[in-house]
Amino acid sequence: MKPVIALNLKVYKESLGEKGLKLCQIAAEVALLKGVRVIVAPQAVDLAASAKFHEDTYAQHVDENQAGAFTGTITCEAIKEAGCRGSLVNHSEHRIPFERIEKTIARLNELKLESILCTKDAAESADYVKRLGKNLPTFVAVEPPELIGSGISVSTAKPEVVRDTVKKVKAVANVPVLCGAGVTTAADVKKAVQLGADGVLLASAYVKAKDPKELLMAMAQAIG
Repeated sequence: MKPVIALNLKVYKESLGEKGLKLCQIAAEVALLKGVRVIVAPQAVDLAASAKFHEDTYAQHVDENQAGAFTGTITCEAIKEAGCRGSLVNHSEHRIPFERIEKTIARLNELKLESILCTKDAAESADYVKRLGKNLPTFVAVEPPELIGSGISVSTAKPEVVRDTVKKVKAVANVPVLCGAGVTTAADVKKAVQLGADGVLLASAYVKAKDPKELLMAMAQAIG
């Protein structure tokens, strides 16, 4: 499996419209140049445009319901039609009950779409993977909520979280583990991989970087 860098563009003003699509384009360029898998999750309004030039476009959130009278929801069918490869599920800024997680991942799997299941710690990661049984996510991304957006990487502040998550998840199923929360520099990425992670999930460090391409190239070099 290629090392993974997953980029959540959130709904920052810096990631809307043309600015967001430029960030998606950079992700596609770096993936090609460095041979690293770079997943990018733009704002919902930009999904179809991003997917036209980057096959590793993910939604930031998707709902479990099928197509129908469910105003305001985002269906798995809709993101597939837009050209997306998958979706984040249960991000710490959009937490959902386990029952919805289970149904959402089942729907994504049914449509042959991928998923990054976000969790808050090692215990929750292993518990969710165990309870999901055969309907496993493509990745688990562990993100202690108190470190998200802090600029303090979990791989530095709480390395035991990364080590324990990898150990406990792998004891249940062969699901790749990504390290999230506070990942800011290439050194953070390198440390995460040294701790056993299969990649990283980050947001503001990339979106708000003075030179996003330079940062992403350095991270790809560190993880590759």
